[in-house]
Amino acid sequence: MNKTATLAELSSLDRKLINLLQRGLPICEQPFAQIATEVDASEQEVIAALNKLMSEKVLTRFGPMYDAACLGGAFTLAALSVPEQDFEQVTEQVNSFEQIAHNYRRDHLYNMWFVIATESEQEIDQVVNAIEKKTGLTVLNVPKLEEFYVGLYLPV
Repeated sequence: MNKTATLAELSSLDRKLINLLQRGLPICEQPFAQIATEVDASEQEVIAALNKLMSEKVLTRFGPMYDAACLGGAFTLAALSVPEQDFEQVTEQVNSFEQIAHNYRRDHLYNMWFVIATESEQEIDQVVNAIEKKTGLTVLNVPKLEEFYVGLYLPV
């Protein structure tokens, strides 16, 4: 696998959108129109720019972040130790589960970390078992013991 990453070229609008949307999406009837006024663009330009950022994988996810536990669901942090030659295939296998909220590569024995979000605690075990069956790898399940809020913001 090629570990060399290329940096995406971002327009001024791309940068404004990424910086603004990390702080949230307006809750209103036309959120993209409101965003457009804040970044001095049209609603169509905002939507087109976001679609481009998604299609070019600059943004890997655009959507709400729900606290599954507050909604009656459950989530856990999980990890796999994936052989390097299988990493891309296992990534696709893990990401094929709709319960996977995030999936990150790390330089560690456990080199793939992801969040499993489900409707119930029992479903966590079902998804872990299904991932193990599909990948042939043992999932390290690290359930939350205590919650901390970290306001992560990465300006571009």
